[in-house]
Amino acid sequence: MLKQTLRTVFKYFGGACLLVVAAHAEAQNIVFTNVHVVPMDEEQVLRDHAVVISDDRITSVLPMDEFQPPHDATLIDGEGRYLLPGLSEMHGHVPPRQSEQFPQRYLDDTLFLYLAGGVTTVRGMLGHDDQLQLKDEVASGVRLGPTLYLAGPSFNGNSVQSPEHARQMVQQHSEAGWDLLKVHPGLELEEFTALAEEAERLGMAFAGHIPQSVPLDRAMELGIRTIDHLDGYLEFIDALDRVASDEELRSLAELTKQSGVGVVPTQALWATLIGAADTEQLSQYDEIRYMPQSVVNGWQRYLDNAAESRYYSGDNAAVHQQNRQRLLQILHQEGVEILMGTDAPQVYSVPGLGLKHELAMMEAAGLTPYEVLRTGTVAVGQYFQDKDTFGQIRPGHRADLLLLADNPLVDLSTLSHPEGVLVRGRWLNRDELDQGLAEIEAAYQGD
Repeated sequence: MLKQTLRTVFKYFGGACLLVVAAHAEAQNIVFTNVHVVPMDEEQVLRDHAVVISDDRITSVLPMDEFQPPHDATLIDGEGRYLLPGLSEMHGHVPPRQSEQFPQRYLDDTLFLYLAGGVTTVRGMLGHDDQLQLKDEVASGVRLGPTLYLAGPSFNGNSVQSPEHARQMVQQHSEAGWDLLKVHPGLELEEFTALAEEAERLGMAFAGHIPQSVPLDRAMELGIRTIDHLDGYLEFIDALDRVASDEELRSLAELTKQSGVGVVPTQALWATLIGAADTEQLSQYDEIRYMPQSVVNGWQRYLDNAAESRYYSGDNAAVHQQNRQRLLQILHQEGVEILMGTDAPQVYSVPGLGLKHELAMMEAAGLTPYEVLRTGTVAVGQYFQDKDTFGQIRPGHRADLLLLADNPLVDLSTLSHPEGVLVRGRWLNRDELDQGLAEIEAAYQGD
């Protein structure tokens, strides 16, 4: 039954491979045996263990010498490899179902790329029509992809007309069933305040950018749940073009910690946007081959015109990026909630497969591999604890798991090529991941 179910992953429609899964697939009992478990409850490895999964839940984690195979279980021999909770993308994007900008298959390919990169949960930060239906399709198994938590269409200077209109939009988003509210630049302070007050009344989180008219400390006071891209921090101390002092950065970190706000740094992408990245190196990223050429061309046009962007730092880009890295380090030192995110798909940031660049920058900022992994597992599970239980390898947690060749607590690069991915109890082995990637690459050749 497992092989039969997995064969439904790849179906052909008009020559394009759409990644879908049969809605009627039966629940599976899957057991990983002889595996080294990285449970993420603390920095440890449980060697030679078995992990038992029923349907989409982990039911037991126990030493091999205590393990008795359940009836009709599918056994996956870990062969001394490592099992880690699936990772989360806390500032990701999911393309619209229909758009003249993208190939028809782009949505399903994006969902698959997240999985191929080990991302089993995505907080989508810009809603489109029918995305709530998409979320249900993924959750029910009709469509293959990571678990989705979605923000609706953004609150920005164009979409919000007044404070009262902001309140009405919050009510509409709540009634529609969006998981959170996305803030973009352009809101006036009165509009931002109205949004925040109505969100608190309705029990909705709001997150994203800090509008220019809203002081950083005021946004925190009003209850913004996460500040993404470290937006507004260096502006608050006027340090976009000068070296910030440790005292200034630590005051920002202390303010953040006291407010209970989390951050989603997206360091790799922001290095690109502010002009601090090596643009020639970007175009050589191996994972770019899995993106439509039309999308890559758009990214390159953005870089060619980067000086027109509000984020571009020009001659001060290196200082700006140095400040960002030091700020991330101090935020971590002060115990601020840091959540993994890349803002993919964005300028040379490929869903899932581009996560390795962000992990490297987090490690360069002083986080240990365990601390980096925690930002995408335990911390995200705690963030969404009112919606589900996931982020660790323990009974009752959602069965989102990565099988890795090497110990990720020693070398994060092993995450770039998982031996297999389990998403809500559905197993995709390395051959199936490679098959999906090969079909995506072939579809976009000569695009």
